[in-house]
Amino acid sequence: MTRPEIAALGGSSLVQHDLVVVGGGPAGYAAALTGAAAGLDVGLVEEHLLGGTCLHVGCIPAKELLETAAVLRTVREAPAFGVGIPGFDNIDPVLDLSASQVRKQKVIDGLERGVTALLAGRDVTVYEGTGRLGAAHVVSIDHFAGDPTLVVAEHVVLATGSSPRTIPGFDVDGTLVVTSDEFLSLSEAPQRVAVIGGGAIGCEFASMLADYGSSVTLLEAASEILSGCDSDVAKAVRRAFLKRGIEVHSGIAVHGHDPDSAGTTVRFGPTDDADVTELHVDLVVVAVGRRPRGDSAGLIGTRVAVDDRGFIEVDERLRTAEPGVYAVGDVVDTPQLAHVGFAEGMFVVRDMLGESPIPLDSTTVPWCIYSHPEVAFAGLTESGAIEAGYDVVVSSHRFAGNGRAMILGEIEGLVKVVAEKGLNGRAERILGVHLVGPWVTEQLGQGYLAVNWEATVDEVAAFIQPHPTLSELFGETMLSLAGRALHS
Repeated sequence: MTRPEIAALGGSSLVQHDLVVVGGGPAGYAAALTGAAAGLDVGLVEEHLLGGTCLHVGCIPAKELLETAAVLRTVREAPAFGVGIPGFDNIDPVLDLSASQVRKQKVIDGLERGVTALLAGRDVTVYEGTGRLGAAHVVSIDHFAGDPTLVVAEHVVLATGSSPRTIPGFDVDGTLVVTSDEFLSLSEAPQRVAVIGGGAIGCEFASMLADYGSSVTLLEAASEILSGCDSDVAKAVRRAFLKRGIEVHSGIAVHGHDPDSAGTTVRFGPTDDADVTELHVDLVVVAVGRRPRGDSAGLIGTRVAVDDRGFIEVDERLRTAEPGVYAVGDVVDTPQLAHVGFAEGMFVVRDMLGESPIPLDSTTVPWCIYSHPEVAFAGLTESGAIEAGYDVVVSSHRFAGNGRAMILGEIEGLVKVVAEKGLNGRAERILGVHLVGPWVTEQLGQGYLAVNWEATVDEVAAFIQPHPTLSELFGETMLSLAGRALHS
């Protein structure tokens, strides 16, 4: 739409912008900040809190509480490093989860203030309320009281996010059955917990609770936990969980639960409801993924389509069927990761400005899971590469032989690299890098760059890794693929 066309819609009754963004989570505020930095007049609509799920009931609070778990482990294991308290043979730390919740909220509040300041500093107009897109790029903003505000723009970005999925037979009551929204505000660690869902969220929660001292049972419908990860990585996490006392059941279905005065009994077993196992717990955590909120965007009188899963349909450039309207973040069928949302928000602004950016490739984005042990990867798994038609060469090395890992006392895990086999039989282009072990979420950078730069094994193997570091294992794996292994 041109400015004269916009002006003809409603005159002074419409607030006009160059760009209106519906949703203030990572994808939405990234689009707003990028647009404003490019000189656009930007309006941003947010119905709850700036920062969205990631900041308030997702990435940030989860990692804050996982850090509490890490501190607990460190204190418990301190005697092995010769650190103790005079008069005490063993250190038995006490968890005050309410104090951790206070610290968590301070981190969230500080980051929210930062986002607010960034938007204000770039003159983004922020509207509080629920935004719904209608015909002719008009967004109606319901402020929950009084008349709605109508805004219009040449370009609209829909970033309405997602909400936790639920499952039949487990109605969320906030007491016995919770999703991530409620779980991340618990003030006490439950004694016995069933975590339903063995994906990234479920594994992080199970790991956290085990460190808190809870008896944890992890229930997963797929044949293995972390089904999107390389199989060797998933098996390593499962082994580590079993060593820590986390009971894992995969390839099963949950059939419901029966509350009583002391908790509830979860029923699970084969999908045919035969041979059912009963498990009595104090809490059930439903962690089966997130549902896109495409249906919350209004869209009446537009050509924007929502599929049967709730995703807004877009092309590779994140454009909807309505000219000038884009969708980004959890509401589109791309990896539901905050950093992907950031990238998509920046991408669509560059696209609407005519810069012709390269479309994002969902298969090569970085993934990080903050369980203990941590998981990080980018690119194709071994099975995924084979299914895609590649002839592959694979090498993996375990942290058990890494000096820094031994110093830390964290030797669980491995580095695995998947490379394309050349005509001469040697490893060439790097297709995937997969890590599980200590601090691997901070080590993924060079693997991510290698995959996305389409680097070859020989090119990366030539680089020197500092010693002693955990990242040496990545270098050792590359040397092995190049036929020049040093320590193996």
